Amino acid sequence: MTDQPTPATPHRRRPRYSGKNPRRFEDKYKERNPELYPETIAKVVASGKTPAGTHRPIMVAEILDVLKPQPGEVAVDCTLGYGGHAREILKRVLPGGRLIGLDVDPIEFPKTEARLAGEGFVAHRSNFAGLLKILATEQLTGADVILADLGVSSMQIDDPVRGFSVKFAGPLDMRMNPQRGQPASALLERSNPGKLAELLVENSDEPRAELLASALAGKRFPTTRALAEAIHRVSPDDDTARRVFQALRIAVNEEFTALETFLRNLPACLNAGGRVAILTFHSGEDRRVKKAFEAGLRDGVYVDIAHEVIRPSPAERHDNPRSSAAKLRWAIKSSA
Repeated sequence: MTDQPTPATPHRRRPRYSGKNPRRFEDKYKERNPELYPETIAKVVASGKTPAGTHRPIMVAEILDVLKPQPGEVAVDCTLGYGGHAREILKRVLPGGRLIGLDVDPIEFPKTEARLAGEGFVAHRSNFAGLLKILATEQLTGADVILADLGVSSMQIDDPVRGFSVKFAGPLDMRMNPQRGQPASALLERSNPGKLAELLVENSDEPRAELLASALAGKRFPTTRALAEAIHRVSPDDDTARRVFQALRIAVNEEFTALETFLRNLPACLNAGGRVAILTFHSGEDRRVKKAFEAGLRDGVYVDIAHEVIRPSPAERHDNPRSSAAKLRWAIKSSA
C-alpha cells in the first residue's frame, strides 16, 4: 500500500502589526471621549487645569449670586453645554422647581441630557432664539431664572473634527449643528474680499481685515491647518488667526442673528421679577446685550440692570485661562 502524502498545512499570513497609535482620524484624540480616561482626567484636574474635551463652567458663584434661584422656581439654561451651570441651578430650584436646558449641538446634547437626567430636569435640542416656543411647549408663560452662556464649549473647541480651533488639524467646519448650514470652508470659498472684510470687522474687530480678505476670499481651505497657514502668511500673530476663526464661527452659526432674536423676545420669556444673566466673550456680543438691557431699563421693562460688567476673579482667570474674556451682565424684569 502506497503511503499517502501528508497534506500541507495551509499558509497563514502573519497578522499585520496595527501599530501603537490609532490610524483613524476620529480615534486619535482622547478629547473626543474624555470619560474613557478617568486617570488622565484626575491628573489634569489635580494640576489645576481643565481637561481637554471637558468644560469648566465660568463664574458659577457670580451667576448664582445675581440669579438667586429659589426652590419651586422655573429656570432655563439656554446653552446647556457640559451642564456645569445647569447642575448648580437645578440644586437650588429643587424641591418643586424645574430646570429647562437648551442646546443646539446634536453631538454633545445627548451626553449632557443623560448626565443631568433626574427630578426637575427637561432638555430640548434647540437654539436659544426659540425659547418662547420651548416655554409654550412646556405650557409655561415664563421663567423666573434665565441663563445664557454665549461661549463655545471646551468639548467643541477641543474636538478636532468640529474644526473650531486653530490649534488642531481637522476639517474646516465650525458648525454648532453639523447637520445644518454650510461649513466655514464653503463660506470662504463663496465670499468676495469686500464682504469678507466687513465680516471680519463686524465679528472680531480685525484690524487687518482688508489684507486678510484679499488673501482668503474665494479660496478653498479644506482644513483648519490650511487656513491657519494662509492667515500666518499675512500676519504671523497667533491672535490674528484666533480672531479670523472667531469671525467665521459667528458667521457660520449666525450667532448675532440668534442673539438679537433672543434679546428681543427675552422680556416675554421672563416672569414678573424674573432674573436673567448673560455671559459674553467678545465686544460684538457684549455690545448687543448692553444696549438691549439699557433700552429695557429706559422703557420700564427691567427694574434694574448691571451698569458695569462683572469679570472673572484673578484666581479664576489663573486656574481657567479660557474664562479671561468673559463678561457677565444681568437684568431684573419689572414686577408691573
